[in-house]
Amino acid sequence: MFLPSLTPMFFSADHDTVAPTGRHLLHSLRFPAGLVAFLWIIHLYFHVSGADPGDFGLFPRRLWGLRGVVTAPLVHGSWEHLMSNSIPLFVLTALTLYFYRRVAIRAFWIIYFLTGLSVWLLGRSVIHIGASGVVYGLVAFIFWNGIFRRSIRSIVLALVVLIFYSGMFAGILPDKEGISWESHLLGSLVGIATAFWFREELEEEEIERREYGPYDDVEEPQYFLPRDAFDKTKAQRTQEVEEEARRRQQERGDDPWPPFWNSSWT
Repeated sequence: MFLPSLTPMFFSADHDTVAPTGRHLLHSLRFPAGLVAFLWIIHLYFHVSGADPGDFGLFPRRLWGLRGVVTAPLVHGSWEHLMSNSIPLFVLTALTLYFYRRVAIRAFWIIYFLTGLSVWLLGRSVIHIGASGVVYGLVAFIFWNGIFRRSIRSIVLALVVLIFYSGMFAGILPDKEGISWESHLLGSLVGIATAFWFREELEEEEIERREYGPYDDVEEPQYFLPRDAFDKTKAQRTQEVEEEARRRQQERGDDPWPPFWNSSWT
């Protein structure tokens, strides 16, 4: 009844068959896998060559620092920094591509570039590097989609992201030295704005559920007594019975004798 109807809705793709769903899952993994691999290749180059990743960072309100809007998310200060961003970047990008395939690519690049531009305009005058701003933007995008779209699948996905990444919200506070909390905060705001912008571009499954409702396959419950059985007085029910009896007598052409249970014989 309820759970079987939710299962294909949450995991379905292309007519709810196994093969198309598997292909869509693989397509959703290609871009994030290639992106993370590209980040590791870049960091390996800096590690081997001894070049400074900060040269490709974002420096607010300086023209030469504007290039960091493109390059800053691609460079990291250490292997630990890279690792801490790689896993959530891969998972969140894959989730976005799988569940919001109509808007995923556009949403990703909007978050990518607008987060960088926001930091360039409003950030502290220090060099900002790392993909954490994009990660925070994706978290906010997925979570707020559940609020703006109001579909069961989006809400469930938002709750899953909230459970696994709720600890990241502390990163928007300026309490740690060397952390670009502006990227985290502004990335989150950009993610919210992006979710709001694409709130009406629903997926096929969401459109079907909105048009036909999520419980069309659930049978109408049967009741032993009429639903208004206890809403009427005994006199009202007796009057309804008498009126129904008179109506039937008139249809048959009989004399409209009063019912025997409500008559006084003399």
